[in-house]
Amino acid sequence: MRPPSPHASAPRGLLGALFAALVLLASLMTTAAPARAADTTLCDQYATATIQGRYVVQNNRWGTAAEQCVTVTDSGFRLSRADGSVPTNGAPKSYPSVFDGCHYTTCSPGTALPARVSDISAVPSSVSYGYVGDAVYNASYDIWLDPAPRTDGVNRTEIMIWFNRVGPIQPIGSQVGTATVAGRTWEVWSGGNGANDVLSFVAPAAITSWSFDVLDFVRQAVSRGLAGDDWYLTSVQAGFEPWQNGAGLSVDSFSAAVETGGEEPQEPEEPGTPAACEVRYATNVWQGGYTANVTVGNAGTAAVDDWRLAFTLPSGQRITQAWNATVAPGTGAVTASALGHNGRIAPGGNQTFGFQGTYSGTFTAPDDFRLNGTPCTSD
Repeated sequence: MRPPSPHASAPRGLLGALFAALVLLASLMTTAAPARAADTTLCDQYATATIQGRYVVQNNRWGTAAEQCVTVTDSGFRLSRADGSVPTNGAPKSYPSVFDGCHYTTCSPGTALPARVSDISAVPSSVSYGYVGDAVYNASYDIWLDPAPRTDGVNRTEIMIWFNRVGPIQPIGSQVGTATVAGRTWEVWSGGNGANDVLSFVAPAAITSWSFDVLDFVRQAVSRGLAGDDWYLTSVQAGFEPWQNGAGLSVDSFSAAVETGGEEPQEPEEPGTPAACEVRYATNVWQGGYTANVTVGNAGTAAVDDWRLAFTLPSGQRITQAWNATVAPGTGAVTASALGHNGRIAPGGNQTFGFQGTYSGTFTAPDDFRLNGTPCTSD
């Protein structure tokens, strides 16, 4: 038999509660691990959240009324709900993503964007994706460019890098060739999406993670006449475009930095980026119609591959047929693109193409030509 406690006459309930509290406090102080902050889930159509104090995660559901939710993590996000589906020959359901820069009036904290392309020396970025097999989607890294430092609305040019493609889907426009960019080979697609141009680079096999310089792809848009060095980079984004399902897709990590200021390193001139160009625009005009024979000369020291000549037709003019180049669209701001047999302009050399068209009013010739993004002299 145990001897009675010396405190047996004290109220047992109070002493017991006090003792239990002291034991619990000691246990928490010595063994408890710090609690992890709960992940945030965004289900509102355009809901956003900030991660790492510098990037913005967006739900960005615009192509369906079905529910979509993203669970925000410390380093990215996971598509935790992706109801509904849309036809694979049209636009996707959404673009849940994480970005640095400014997108539809939302700017990431402390971003250096928008920044003029000519002022940027490098944009190192890294992304890691997590994929699923029971969905139709692409994993797309988006780069947005505009002639003005926009922080709202739609930019003029969108560059898409398709890290992965699952299902019967394709980029906007049509395939215009292949290219090696940042050490990888890509299918290159080009087209228009209403108010903006879209240049897409599609990986032949899935890429799960990659570190690269965004500026390599920006230079491609400039060389193809879809942007200029005086344009602005407004945002870089990593995410998914799902058509069907998509729950479980994830951006496991994302980083981006914009290096500006100081003396930029001088890089060797690359094919497709001429130092100068000359255009001769010869016409034969009759009432209501005309032909134009255009000679494009390379006055630089490097060859120009996959040349594109951009110019704007005066009001009232329309192109009806062309030869030695693909010229589109038929009115307004048009681009003449090389064919397979005449895709290179050697230093000091030239290529010639022509087209026939109609006009109304007084006939005038265009006078503002850009060869792969570089202004040309003309006569």
